[in-house]
Amino acid sequence: MPSLSPIEAAVAFALAGSLLSVGVPEFARGLHASRLAEPIDGLKRIATGAVTYASTNHPEEPFPPSAPLTPAEVPRGVRADDPIGAWDHPTWRALGFGFDYAHAFSFQFESSSSAGQGHFRATAHGDLDGDGVTSTFEVEGKGDATGAVIIPGMYVDREVE
Repeated sequence: MPSLSPIEAAVAFALAGSLLSVGVPEFARGLHASRLAEPIDGLKRIATGAVTYASTNHPEEPFPPSAPLTPAEVPRGVRADDPIGAWDHPTWRALGFGFDYAHAFSFQFESSSSAGQGHFRATAHGDLDGDGVTSTFEVEGKGDATGAVIIPGMYVDREVE
């Protein structure tokens, strides 16, 4: 097998370096985005379910009652399967929300109402690096007898913890 001349080796090295300088950051961006897709998509599903619930159910109480953090313990650095029945709480069922596959975040739904006015906050907590410090994502919405809306924006604290 013929050996490479120093110039050919330098060209091959420069080409490989160029490919890595483009590929590695793109891979890292994709990995980062995939980790954040779960809480963003999950909260979107919850908020959409809450607005749908408000439009088809009780005008005096626009949103379903609060649901506890599910699963109760935030997975630490891994995607975890839920115990059977973890998403059977009536509120999760009313919102059409749950997982049937391993996931890395725990979700919570809090709602309140008074005199036909309602408010909800949906929260996702995750510990992607397993250090015991969680990241938090939140969306909110409000509603009354005329309808419900998702309040624009999302609160994010320590997104990659």
